[in-house]
Amino acid sequence: MRLPVTAALLLGFTAPLRAQAPADSLLPSDPAVTVGTLSNGIRYYVRANSRPAKRAELRLVINTGSVLEDEDQRGLAHFVEHMAFNGTTRFKKQALIDYIESIGMRFGADLNASTSFDETIYELQVPTDSLHIVRRGFDILEDWAHGVTFDTTEIRKERGVVLEEWRLGRGAGQRMFDKQIPVLFQGSRYAVRLPIGTPECIRSCPPAALTRFYRDWYRPDLMAVVAVGDFDPRVVEALIRERFGNIQQAGASRPRERVPVPVRAEAEVSIATDPEATNTTVSVYAQRPTGARGTTGAWRADLVEAIASSILNERLYELTQKANPPFIGAGAGRTSLVRTMEAFSFGAAVSDSGVRRGLQAVLTELERAGRHGFTAGELDRTKAEYLRGLEQGYAERDKSESIGFASEYVEHFLTGQAISGIAQEFDRAKAVVPGITLADLNGVARGWLSGAPVILVNAPEKNRAVLPGPTELLGLFAAVKRAEIAPYAESVSSEALVTAALPPAPITAERRDTVLGTREWTLGNGVRVVLKPSDFKADELLFQATSPGGLSLAADSALGSAQLAAQAVALSGVGAFPAIELQKKLAGKAVGISPFVGASEHGLSGRASPKDVETLFQLAYLYFTAPRLDTAAVGAFLGNLRAAIANRSASPGTVFSDTLTVTLTQYHPWARPLNPAVVDSMKPRVAYDFYRARFANAAGFTFFLVGTFDPDSIRPLVERYLGNLPTLGAPDRVRDPGIRPPTGIVERTVRKGIEQKSQTAIVFTGPGRATRQERFALSAVGDILEIRLREELREELGGTYSANVSTSLSRVPKEEFTVFVGFGSAPERVDTLVRAVFAEIDSLVARGPRAADLAKYKETAIRSRETELRQNGWWLQLLTGARRENEDPATRFALEPELARLTPEVIQAAARTYLDKMRYVRVTLLPESVRP
Repeated sequence: MRLPVTAALLLGFTAPLRAQAPADSLLPSDPAVTVGTLSNGIRYYVRANSRPAKRAELRLVINTGSVLEDEDQRGLAHFVEHMAFNGTTRFKKQALIDYIESIGMRFGADLNASTSFDETIYELQVPTDSLHIVRRGFDILEDWAHGVTFDTTEIRKERGVVLEEWRLGRGAGQRMFDKQIPVLFQGSRYAVRLPIGTPECIRSCPPAALTRFYRDWYRPDLMAVVAVGDFDPRVVEALIRERFGNIQQAGASRPRERVPVPVRAEAEVSIATDPEATNTTVSVYAQRPTGARGTTGAWRADLVEAIASSILNERLYELTQKANPPFIGAGAGRTSLVRTMEAFSFGAAVSDSGVRRGLQAVLTELERAGRHGFTAGELDRTKAEYLRGLEQGYAERDKSESIGFASEYVEHFLTGQAISGIAQEFDRAKAVVPGITLADLNGVARGWLSGAPVILVNAPEKNRAVLPGPTELLGLFAAVKRAEIAPYAESVSSEALVTAALPPAPITAERRDTVLGTREWTLGNGVRVVLKPSDFKADELLFQATSPGGLSLAADSALGSAQLAAQAVALSGVGAFPAIELQKKLAGKAVGISPFVGASEHGLSGRASPKDVETLFQLAYLYFTAPRLDTAAVGAFLGNLRAAIANRSASPGTVFSDTLTVTLTQYHPWARPLNPAVVDSMKPRVAYDFYRARFANAAGFTFFLVGTFDPDSIRPLVERYLGNLPTLGAPDRVRDPGIRPPTGIVERTVRKGIEQKSQTAIVFTGPGRATRQERFALSAVGDILEIRLREELREELGGTYSANVSTSLSRVPKEEFTVFVGFGSAPERVDTLVRAVFAEIDSLVARGPRAADLAKYKETAIRSRETELRQNGWWLQLLTGARRENEDPATRFALEPELARLTPEVIQAAARTYLDKMRYVRVTLLPESVRP
């Protein structure tokens, strides 16, 4: 429940403020975006942006959602959105998805839509290296706007898909939400207009109800078109005028009203329990009408509240690091509930019997802030974090992704949020933020516990007897007001991170790869460093250090402790700095690093701004040479972990996934699900010793640096900090723990849960050859099978919301492959859908792939590579993966030769190997009411 300070602050603030601007003046728009309105009322936003290259983000925004449904249309705003993908004027039935996949885009990732209470948003990414494709993209947007055909056959099929989406969301969380939302939105239409709707309406609504909603609300005065990408903006603006300028409103317009939520006069408590709930939470909402957006005064008020909330969240997090913490996690801040209502909300996840103590602790911190205020140090650090985040955004102003701009313009259309752009925002923030005072923050904090809040408690049914009642919960507010509460006290060290004198250790060998643009240095201590400088981002450097070994090197008796090792050190800090003090020490720096211990490797992962790269190296040095063990912080974590998992077996989904895991690993002790016994086996000192054993010897480690840096400038840091890491002997090696999947056919059924829903997983495993060619062949089999299953199980049979296929082919610790097929459905349709899965597998094995499907896979791979080549994260994954698998990264880099080898015959042969019907595990979850 904890956000980094910068993320928490920047999440809600994209609008700038002029130092002497009147409090009610509108914030100016970024001159780089063209905003216009067609004669029919359609708003449009156009911006040229070359990140990613050869791509455009297109949006059709409808200022309408489920809150505007009539009583006979509950869920139909969402149903209409589904029908927009099932037949339009230009794209019959499934032709739209077929076309998108044929140009290398993915359904879901690049073609999608969402419906909420107040709006419906259609999203599309298209390549821009072909004007024809761009024009077809606008064909799609125009058809969504006024060309959905609502074919009755397609409506019948899609009912099943929408019902399965409804079914997918059912569970303890949704059942408790169904009880709480009438309280939260009491007296408002929002309380009875959840976007997913009701199954009764979805099953039986006449087609006329769908077309009525479409006719009433999909109209020019409620629409906006957003286009951001690598294109000529004049051409795109002309396309918008051509495609959308002649759309007319059909008939008289129904008023698009803002639906209010009454502000409650008295506090209220609502307690919801469920037999399948796994954790207990308490949340408090101080509701208020949504304030103005897009003005200087609103921006400053929001920023002051966000700074105050961020400091409060830091204090709450500190409590989780102390012995016997009062909650598992807690948080506070402004929350947008619906278009017309927001809230200052706070809450906590607590142990089964911890509602009183957890809520009292959060209330105490709010009262402490309101009564005594914040400290100058807290304010200075938080302002520094905020400005540093904006500074990074400004540095990336010419390398920002189109999707971010598109999201900003959608929000501007819907809520009026300012779109000033990072340059104006940063300038104004530099002028205004220094003037924000403790008095500003303390004034906000004093109002946090005023008004009539609504308190929501969610908990497992078995704990109902220990839950406090409404009177007791409301009494905590008054009790905290009367309590003696001391001011917040903090300590901040001025000591340097690294105090030891570290003489540079020279680089003894250098190797360059001109194809990949990388360098590899070998230091005198044997440590290797792989560098890939890039210009993809202006202010990003990614870092990773890896060594073979990981958990595979743990003794069986110490496995639980080894699993805790990285977390134990991360919670404890390094050098002279406990974790909390370290966080304060790093305030205002764009740097982060953390240790990890995986199944077969261990290391560090981090990132930094080039400006703070020395701090990154200092932290890496300390994580190797001076890790700490804070038994109180680690003990608090283990206590919270016990509380968090105490009821995990009540979740049908958890029991299903645990059953799948133990079946695939044949109950190997190294693959046991997390349970109280595992937590009890985690010993902080043993965990720390395992960490020390892995990191005290840097032999065998390879360090990777990808991003914005000059190798010659970074060389002294490498020599000083990495060159002085200890190398004490032989490097670690991966040990094979002997986890093996079963051979033959294994089928298991789990009966758990009260909802009429099921989940099915079919997993094919076996020995494989981890070559480049086989990786591509396996990937193609998985993607092609997923296309076929989507078409058959979802579109034709209407039996599932989604059918997922994933594949993997590993070399370490043993060469083996996995193909996972999963879907959810109604219990009575499981067998039919399983037969359909195997029928599609039989077809792929017997006849090979359809030419169109293989072409889609290849085009998608090509299009994906176009964007991947300009992503630091992709390069880091390429380089680390190749080293992990003992491969030449150049072979992973090559694409076209591998795609050329993927003939239908190769795919067919791979399908025979990887989809062996005589060797798989099938696990199905059914509700308890379905008996054998």
